[in-house]
Amino acid sequence: MTHSVKLLLATLLLAFPAGALAQSDQTYATYITEEQWQMVNELPGVDRQIVSRDIGKLNLSVGIIHRGPVARGSATSPQNPERPCGVTSSTRDSGARGIMHINQTETYYVASGSGTLVTGGDILNGNLSASDSNVTLVLNGPSCSGMIVGEWVSKHVKEGDIIIIPAGTPHGWLEVPVHVDYLSVRPDPDRVLADDYINPALGPDFQIHTP
Repeated sequence: MTHSVKLLLATLLLAFPAGALAQSDQTYATYITEEQWQMVNELPGVDRQIVSRDIGKLNLSVGIIHRGPVARGSATSPQNPERPCGVTSSTRDSGARGIMHINQTETYYVASGSGTLVTGGDILNGNLSASDSNVTLVLNGPSCSGMIVGEWVSKHVKEGDIIIIPAGTPHGWLEVPVHVDYLSVRPDPDRVLADDYINPALGPDFQIHTP
């Protein structure tokens, strides 16, 4: 087992509520091969959920995200959001557009590429995800997107790095030179997402659990 994989497993144990896995009666395993998540990553779009399942005290989802080049200073936000959220003023702009998930923590494992990630602060003049949107129903539950402002920090991340982003924490990319691909492990303690989602690209023979 590689050092990166060991670190990822340790991170996941810290991210879950104490005893959540041990007390669950869902004792079967779900297997996702590298070939399977790479296949999902080749689909159109940016963020693609792979699977979601019930593990007892919470649901757990795994997604794969692909970001192409992002240049500093290229991010914009609408001035008149349809569903306002976040703050309406700030004195410190990050230059990055991002998103904040109300219910869901994410753990990123950078599979390839690199970039500068901005985390923390607030969302300025944000737009809340629609109740019937893919973000709300499949990916992350209700989320607020817009420019990241306030007490944010930025950090260069690269292949092999792991980032834990608690629920309620804005996050977004300030700069991506070429691309960045990252797996996102998404605990869902409030069960706002389906507990039996399977990406259609995995085909009818994929099983969410193996007794």
